[in-house]
Parts: sequence; structure tokens; C-alpha cells
Amino acid sequence: MGKLMAATNGKPKAAKTRLPAAAQELLRKIETKQAVCGVVGLGYVGLPLILNIDENGFRSLGFDIDQVKVEKLLAGQSYIEHFPDAMIRRLVENGRFSATSDFSRTAEADTISICLPTPLDRNRQPDLTAIRNSMEEMTIYLRPGQLILLESTTYPGTTEEVLRPIIERSGLTVGEDVFLAYSPEREDPGNPKYGAANIPKVLGAVTPACHAVAAAYYGRLFNVVPVSSCRAAEMTKLLENIYRCVNIALVNELKLLSERMGINIWEVIDAAATKPFGFQPFYPGPGLGGHCIPIDPFYLSWKALEYDFSTRFIDLAGEINTRMPYEVVQSADRALEEHGKTLKGARILVLGVAYKKNVDDIRESPALKVIHLLKDRGAAIAYFDPHVPFFRSERHGELPAQSLKALTPNALREADAVLILTDHDDVDYDKVVRHAQLVIDTRNATKGVQRNREKIVQA
Repeated sequence: MGKLMAATNGKPKAAKTRLPAAAQELLRKIETKQAVCGVVGLGYVGLPLILNIDENGFRSLGFDIDQVKVEKLLAGQSYIEHFPDAMIRRLVENGRFSATSDFSRTAEADTISICLPTPLDRNRQPDLTAIRNSMEEMTIYLRPGQLILLESTTYPGTTEEVLRPIIERSGLTVGEDVFLAYSPEREDPGNPKYGAANIPKVLGAVTPACHAVAAAYYGRLFNVVPVSSCRAAEMTKLLENIYRCVNIALVNELKLLSERMGINIWEVIDAAATKPFGFQPFYPGPGLGGHCIPIDPFYLSWKALEYDFSTRFIDLAGEINTRMPYEVVQSADRALEEHGKTLKGARILVLGVAYKKNVDDIRESPALKVIHLLKDRGAAIAYFDPHVPFFRSERHGELPAQSLKALTPNALREADAVLILTDHDDVDYDKVVRHAQLVIDTRNATKGVQRNREKIVQA
């Protein structure tokens, strides 16, 4: 069971406001575990939330417009690598879980957590289409006594400025009839070190009554860190991601400078990381990936314009990180030239298309941009990723590259260059370097390789 932690001193925060009848009834359902807990969006955030709800003894009801996901879950099958089929089978067999694409069934749920994507549009402005459309559809079936929790990362003000008006157009009053809160997701896909039990959950709400029921519910699932408002919780999530974005941009820029100066940036970072205080290591790469860091900082940049404020650190970091795939392609071009070849017509074998090591998550992966840039320069591309055996993306379509089922010595030898974009642990890098003509390493994956290092180019 989770617990409610005050943001400042760790002591339980007591409710002081007399709660409306709808809130008291919902609290009773939560306390007795009679509440039906809904989750909208069954991806990398929604599915682990469903599993956590089930582990804590609540009934759960998952919603997703992707009927394939729904059917797989109901059949006890997983579509996310680090959640094995056996885990999904247990979820289904215990009888507390169901999934559907029918949003009329949101009327059955006492709590509804919204875990939908919030991408940027072509102009790098927030695209809240998925959240708006889902909330509009759910509003038809809203009833008194329900709690809506938004988990999607977004700009400060979204919960109250976007969701609240949609809800209240139904005739229900937030804080009296239904309850609204914001609690940003903190998932780290594929990292077994951190799960729901040991990741504190920030929570802000629209009214004291909203906070009381939201804290009671999520307090059963997480260690809750309350903040004063939805806006504070929304800003907290952005700060977490902007912190990483800016620091990664810093080391990416220092990497480019170090290359010109003939200095190994990886050696420098490892040396600096021995300082036991005042330094946290961040590492360069071919660009940013995942749903959060490449996207979320721009949500704040966009919102800041309402206040005549320029977020210069965010904009500069975004500029540097966005440039990195282009820098990788230039490095590949230079490395091939030094070996008497040109990028046009070169056979490039890309290792890794997931956005980070040891996962099958391709969201915003920099490998996608690099592959398209290489193709535009006339290269013939194949890729191997043990976690992504085939590529499917509604946004990006098919990759202009051949997917290899196995990383064979022959495939390595035939490539003019092997380009490491994701440093999966289950790739034999000694084998890669041994058989490859040229290895371009953007992740320092070949750090431990002792022989044939003359074939390796850091990029």
C-alpha cells in the first residue's frame, strides 16, 4: 500500500475541508477496494498502471482505441517487451481486469486515469488532440462520483484550462460532483530498479475535495508527494525533463568541441563522475529519444509566450539536441572518406533503432532521423535491433532500411560501415568490431573492446 507524503516534511497531510457526498462515497469505495479503476491509453504508461492497480487488489478497466492491444491483453498476451506474457496472463486470470475500446464503459469506472500521448505538431506546438477527443467522448458518460486523473505530460494549466471546461459542459461541477487532478507519470521503460513501489508520485488537484479523493486513491498505489495545484504538478514534470534535456545538450555540445580538440569526451565524463559531490554524469548520443525529453520542454516554451517570456536555455538545448542526428551523419561521411569511400552508395548497417538500450521503445528515437538522413544522402541501409525485430509506426511509416533477423559475421563484413545508435547490452561488440570494416560508435558501446580498435570511430 502506498502512502501520502507531504512535499516538505514527509508527514501525512490531513484533510481540513468537509467533503461533498459524492467525494465521501468515492472515498468509501476506495477504502473498501470496491472502486473500479479505469485507465485510458494502454501503452508504456497505462499498462504498468493497470498492473499496479491489480497488484493492490482493485478491479481495473483498460481503454484503448487500438483494438489489437485490447485483444492481446484479453488473450493474456503482451505487446511491450519488458512485460512478459506470463505477467499479462496473471492479470487476466485473476478476474479483476477487463479491457475494451468501448468508451461508453467509462461510466462503470469510479476512477479514470488518462495516459495518452501529447506530441508536438509540425510547428512544435502542443498537440492535445488525443486528450481532448477522449475527454469529449468520456463526458457523454460521466456521472457523479467519478475521479479523473491526467497523467500525460503537458504545459502548466492544461488540467484546469482544457479538461475542466470539457467536463463542466456536461452539467457536472468539478469538486462537487466529479473530481479532477493531475499526477505526472514517472515511468522508466525497461529499468527494473524503479517501479511503482519506489517512485514517489507528485499529485496536484483542482479543489481540496479533488485532492482528498485523488490522494486517497493514488495513496493506495504509490508514495504520493502532494503539491498545491495542478499547475505546480504540471510544472514539476516539465522541470524533471528540462533538467535532463539541458544537461544532455551540454554534454552533446562538449562532445563536438572535444572531437575538434582531440579529447575523448567519454573519458572526461567518467573522470568527472568520480567527484562525490556537485556532479551528475550525463552522456552524449545521436540525439534525444523517448516521449518525454525531445518533446516536453517545448510545451513550456510555447506556454511561456503567453507571459512574454523567452525560455532561452530550453530553446538552445533543443537546438543542440536536434542537430545531433545531422552531426552523426557528417561523422559517418568523414569516416567513410578516410577509408576511400563515399556516403552515396555506401552500405550502412545500423545497430539499434530503439531510443535507449535494452527496450523495444521506438518513440522519437534519433535512429529514425539518422536513417532517413542517410537514405537522403544515397546510402543503402540495413538495421539490426534484437529488441525491435520489425518496425511499425503510424507517424513514421516504414523505415527505408532492411531489417536483419540476425547479426551474422557476413552481414557485418558486407557493410561499409557499422553505425551503433543504440547500445543494447545483448549485442556482442567484440564480434562486431572483429568482423566489421569500420565501426562508427555514437554510444561508447565499444569501450570494452580490446582488439582491432583502429576500426572504431567515436561519433
